[in-house]
Amino acid sequence: MPMATLLFLGFILLQRGAELVIARINTRRLLARGAHEVGADHYPFMVAMHALWLICLVVFGHDRNVDPWWLGAFAVLQILRLWILATLGSRWTTRIIILPEPLVRRGPFRFLRHPNYTLVVAEIIVAPMVLGLVWVAALFTLLNALMLWVRIRAENAALAPLR
Repeated sequence: MPMATLLFLGFILLQRGAELVIARINTRRLLARGAHEVGADHYPFMVAMHALWLICLVVFGHDRNVDPWWLGAFAVLQILRLWILATLGSRWTTRIIILPEPLVRRGPFRFLRHPNYTLVVAEIIVAPMVLGLVWVAALFTLLNALMLWVRIRAENAALAPLR
């Protein structure tokens, strides 16, 4: 495995693992503050899709070289990821958790209603392209579009009273 590929894949796997831990902590805290979850029925499918995406990156990309241009694009996306996480703080989670408080309207939320979903759409395309896996980018873009169609409808309906 080329060293750059090992570092790239290792970064993605560690990042996603850390995010699941943070999401679990934030979800528990939000629920303790009176929040409630929406869309729990589709959550396991979303997790499975993302896990399969990661597996495909590792299995089909482990012996590929890293494309520096796509890696640069991925690095820019990570800056946006940090901006989103910093803006939401303890309200960030991978689940749809509705807190009966005003919505966050600062940071990237000034420009987009769902900046995290926009970022994930871009990452699902860009990360496989770092390894030249065009078919992984295409397949999971379609699967993610189906997932977001369900997820964003559920989230928008739950957030409507808070808008």
